[in-house]
Amino acid sequence: MNMNAKNYLFLHILLMIYSLSAVLSKAAAGAETLSLKFCILYGLIFVILGVYAIGWQQVIKKIPLTTAFANKAVTVVWGLLWGILIFHEAVTVRQLAGAAVVMGGVILFSLSEEAA
Repeated sequence: MNMNAKNYLFLHILLMIYSLSAVLSKAAAGAETLSLKFCILYGLIFVILGVYAIGWQQVIKKIPLTTAFANKAVTVVWGLLWGILIFHEAVTVRQLAGAAVVMGGVILFSLSEEAA
């Protein structure tokens, strides 16, 4: 695996981790405010966001900022996946189509960066 592919893989693993903060936030919303469960979940959100912030700093050293930000759109796809797997949410065809458009846009953007 070349260095560029490793950087993109790291970026996407980082974005997957970042998307977990939304999962924890939704779970915390179901807990009683300031209960132990609520505090633990929000504490984990801060940990995840801290890991993400440090990882993001490393990513933007190696990947152009425009490319890194364009790839952040894949968190929409992670949100759909977590909604289905963890919260058993129903997903519509339009949502799937939207996720496909997002992924297509990220791929096109990334390919255009490589061609430049």
